[in-house]
Amino acid sequence: MRSVLILLAALCCSGCSTLANEFVDAPMDHAKAVVFDIDGTLTPTPLSIWSVREAAAETVQHFANQGFTIFYVTARIPLFQWQIPGWLESNNFPTGNLYLTQNSEDRSDHARFKTRILNQLIEHGWVIERAFGDSSSDFKAYSAANLTQEQVFALLRQGSDQCQPGVWARCLTSWLEYLNAVNP
Repeated sequence: MRSVLILLAALCCSGCSTLANEFVDAPMDHAKAVVFDIDGTLTPTPLSIWSVREAAAETVQHFANQGFTIFYVTARIPLFQWQIPGWLESNNFPTGNLYLTQNSEDRSDHARFKTRILNQLIEHGWVIERAFGDSSSDFKAYSAANLTQEQVFALLRQGSDQCQPGVWARCLTSWLEYLNAVNP
């Protein structure tokens, strides 16, 4: 049933992010990548899955315009996975590879799932320049994949007064804060 839903979503969302079940080798001249968690990072909170943070799409597009390959990695529950490609497209996020949990093992340990995805990307030659997330499991995965503190950025969840614990360079209150820092 899940395969049918994923296929249906892929057919309905031609041109949107690719549902990536396989890993492709990075091209020699284009291996730079940026990783984005979705829920709580591109959305205001982990549960506001139909909303988008202000300037999130513009920030992802900023990286795409600079030649980075975009990877979206999310542990969203299967019931709501099918709508992610359409959500990305309708909110003007650039095309990227989308990695979703595929089984109960992935869903039982989000950090392990994301670490596995990141390590596979690295094994296939991708150089992850930046990684963005909002949860401790994101930061645990980024650290386990040997990303340095300077490569990792935390997003403050709406309604919170501090970012989730983890190793990150900066706790961003908004995507506009990041854009203003890189484009003064």
